[in-house]
Amino acid sequence: MTSSLPLSRRGFMGASAALTALLATGTGVLAQSGDSLTIAYNLPVQSWDPTTGPAAVNPALQSVYLAVFDRYIAQAPDLSFGPGLLTDWGFSEDKSQITMTVREGVTWHNGAPLTPEDIVWSLTRAGDPETGNPMQFVWGKIGNFSVDGNVITADVKDFEPALFKWMAFLTAFVLPKTYYEEVGAEGFEKAPIGTGPYMVDAFEQGAYVRLKAYPGYWGDKPAFETVTIKFVTDAASRVAEIESGNSDVTSNIPYEEYDRLIAKDGLEGEAVPITDIGMIFLNDIDVMLDKNVRLAAHHAIDKQLIIDRLLRGYGVPLSTLEVPGYAAYDESITVDYDPEKSKELLAASGYSTDTPVKFTIQTTRGFKPKDYEMIQAIVGMWRKVGIEAEIEVYEIAKHYELRAADTLAPAAFYNWGNSIGDPSTSTGFAMFGPSPHAVWDSADLVEKIGPLFAEPDEDKRIAGYKDVSRYIAEEGYVIPLLQYVMPVVFRSTVAVTPYTSGDLLPQAISKA
Repeated sequence: MTSSLPLSRRGFMGASAALTALLATGTGVLAQSGDSLTIAYNLPVQSWDPTTGPAAVNPALQSVYLAVFDRYIAQAPDLSFGPGLLTDWGFSEDKSQITMTVREGVTWHNGAPLTPEDIVWSLTRAGDPETGNPMQFVWGKIGNFSVDGNVITADVKDFEPALFKWMAFLTAFVLPKTYYEEVGAEGFEKAPIGTGPYMVDAFEQGAYVRLKAYPGYWGDKPAFETVTIKFVTDAASRVAEIESGNSDVTSNIPYEEYDRLIAKDGLEGEAVPITDIGMIFLNDIDVMLDKNVRLAAHHAIDKQLIIDRLLRGYGVPLSTLEVPGYAAYDESITVDYDPEKSKELLAASGYSTDTPVKFTIQTTRGFKPKDYEMIQAIVGMWRKVGIEAEIEVYEIAKHYELRAADTLAPAAFYNWGNSIGDPSTSTGFAMFGPSPHAVWDSADLVEKIGPLFAEPDEDKRIAGYKDVSRYIAEEGYVIPLLQYVMPVVFRSTVAVTPYTSGDLLPQAISKA
């Protein structure tokens, strides 16, 4: 079976060197030609295990992972759920067990069949604290698996209302038990395999990945035989990629460039509201322990002005970590732009424009459209009321590292993704102290959010999250900014299916 595996270590590196040389020439030879497609992507793949480590919970990487691996449950462009590697699933009436039916006729990229044992192994591994799955506290709530033919049953150790939604979200990828145990973690990184529409053919860390269509894929055949995804973290460089013809598709570029590019012959675009939220994490350290400082920082931000001036109107201002369409969105919860109120709050704590409160705010630069510029504008607004913030720029990978260690600055800009629309995965995980994604760790939120994770009454659960969202806004524990609109630009020779989740899937790009 080794002949059907991805490239060997030697071939992997050799192909990498060859393609890197081509990338360096600046020519358009890699752009779409016949059965080939090139995408300029804004984030590099750091690891090929989509279930462990910080990269596994980065929403922006899911597009690449979904080309190679399949989830237990699939999700459509409109966020609706449907069969994936599972064709049927559900809780027992008393919520004490789950039942799952495994799809038949699926094979791994090495030709071996997918079995129920792969599903059980993947879920067991995900629920084991030793494996490093960031969502272990979700997957660990089921266990004692049994298999009967293609049907799997398991006991519910702790009821998780959103369990099956999670099976279409972060870390919910099925990995090959036998192959992984044969090659180990290091071997899997060198030659990863999944059951997805594409196989990894070549990979250069930080530069690109080349994918080849898997002929044995169980689903619809993708339109392109070869897809090259270039990792282009700089927004201006992504603009140059699409304008020069070196790439066929790109996304997350400045909105003024989006408007300019789609007006050009041969280029088209899609700009749709997605489930991503631009927000500022506040860490419960230093001056952020002062409620007046937190609320003053929020009231001083003119979100609509930022959207209009920097994002050319592409965005929706927010005051909670729920967006329109989420199950717990409550439009009545607002934190108004009120700089005079900010000054009053700061004065009550002894601060003013003459004696400003000082702290550091961290941000990415070019990861999302105008991320750095937005923080520059916010720092300018803060300065007018008595807040002096120093900007520290870092890569998104550094954000995950610092957040996992709970060592972020007092304020840190971030892009939160929640494609399943459940409040547990937005307000819940972002603000629940024991969560690896949380920054604010106060006991009051742990007490309020904790019971909601296991609340069996759905109406009561959603109402509870709305109450928590209102409380968070009143206490100023986080600063939501806006719902993003994702700009995608592509050559007129291709057609792109936009996903509300923000995913840009190679298999959802076809020939025009």
